[in-house]
Amino acid sequence: MKRLFTPLMLIVFSFGLNAQHNKVIDRIIEIGTTDNRTMDHLDVVSNRFGGRLVGSDAYENAAEWCASQFRKWGMEVIMDEAGTVPVGFNRGPWFGRMLSDNGMVLHFATPSYTAGTKGVQRGHVLPEPKSKEEFDRMKGALKGAWVLIGGKNNGWPIDWSALADSARAKTIAYNDSVAKINRGIMRENMKNRTDPPKDLHPLKEEPALFYREMCEAGILGVIQSSEVPIRALYDRKNIDRMTFETLPTVCDIKLDEDQYEVIAEMARERQYFLLEFDIRNHFKPGPVKYHNVIGVIKGSKYPNEYVMLGGHLDAFDVATGGVDDGSGLSPAMEVARLIKDAGGKPERTILACLWAGEEFGLLGSKHWVESNPEKMPKISAYFNRDGGPTPIMGITVPEAMYDDFEKLNKSLNSINSDFPFTLKKRTDQPRPRPKSAGGSDHAYFAMNGVPTLRFDEPDTKGHNFNYGEIWHTERDTYDKSIAEYQEHTSVVTAVIVYGLANLDHLLLREGLYADD
Repeated sequence: MKRLFTPLMLIVFSFGLNAQHNKVIDRIIEIGTTDNRTMDHLDVVSNRFGGRLVGSDAYENAAEWCASQFRKWGMEVIMDEAGTVPVGFNRGPWFGRMLSDNGMVLHFATPSYTAGTKGVQRGHVLPEPKSKEEFDRMKGALKGAWVLIGGKNNGWPIDWSALADSARAKTIAYNDSVAKINRGIMRENMKNRTDPPKDLHPLKEEPALFYREMCEAGILGVIQSSEVPIRALYDRKNIDRMTFETLPTVCDIKLDEDQYEVIAEMARERQYFLLEFDIRNHFKPGPVKYHNVIGVIKGSKYPNEYVMLGGHLDAFDVATGGVDDGSGLSPAMEVARLIKDAGGKPERTILACLWAGEEFGLLGSKHWVESNPEKMPKISAYFNRDGGPTPIMGITVPEAMYDDFEKLNKSLNSINSDFPFTLKKRTDQPRPRPKSAGGSDHAYFAMNGVPTLRFDEPDTKGHNFNYGEIWHTERDTYDKSIAEYQEHTSVVTAVIVYGLANLDHLLLREGLYADD
């Protein structure tokens, strides 16, 4: 009889634990459907702090606030120092207008870590020189001018590094040699006017070909045509070598393409008009540290095994990061709050990760993965959200994981009948484990064999969401996130994360990657 007692007690204990965990899941769903605060978190990070660029006060303040919320909910917090930038950058307001008989307010933006104006600055407008001959002819007029440059804005500023100067010098030399040949052709065409004219050789086109020379001549800034919505990134080519003594000094303006064409035509006609800009791009001495913010719900039985979820906290500051990646970080925060408020005591440790520097090259998640190699085999799954505010409605998993997810299906389909959850087995052949990073913060986890499972997230109610319209542009704002999708996503993620954290085993990786 004594021998039967221990197994019986284990069965009763195990049943009790399962019942307790089911009650927590029910409570997560109840709170998540009656008192969901996902959009409250998003409101704070996008509207109170704004664009959270690494190196900015907004990023630091947002990181501290998110950490304070995790602590408020009873979680441990790891402020993981992931790196530094040599100088900081804070964006203020900006304004521009054309001063003429048909004047207009200008629609434009500037990439981060580029120069602002020295107060309100007015200047005339010139098209950029395309050859040395053109530059020499107009160099005196460049002082105090806004210069229209060629090409189309892709978000990046003009590269002012020594390497870029060297490349431009080679193009200038090539164009000078072509111009010399063309002058000979033009003379020959003039002499032989009865013959069909010979074609001139094309010059190589490069925006701001005489950038260094124009800066030395005293231009106020360069202006490039941009599609709308305007995309503005950061100075990736020069940021690592910036010091507070060697900051950029010339504005780099990306202007609405329609307005650009009006101004370019007026400049070609040599009409008299002025452009006026007030651009408050501010720097601060560095180095400036940036941190991952990681909320920890400690596992009661397997504290050294993990279920992880996350999104990136940083965002470009041309807007407020309401979608990229406010739509990822706010559900991650709400998942943590729901589990804690529901009384969750997971058996496996849950890490809610708000990553730094994703927009600068996955810096925060890369740092964490490379600093914690011993944890990689012990991570049951990492769920990353960085694709927009659409709802989680399904997942496809390898056969080895299917039964574990199926245990959660009933709960997932009880959340909201508008968003039924579909679980599928993978039928195609597994792909090789990725060898290089890309995409988002799941990348370095996947490279190390961690399951980084993707949800099916359709715009099922037809909100006409278009990620391309918002991605890295001035339209990445709070109002572009879709509340009912975001709130549902938080509840689904919380149920899945909590359920996986209470399995008696890590998710099996069989069939996940072809080479494992």
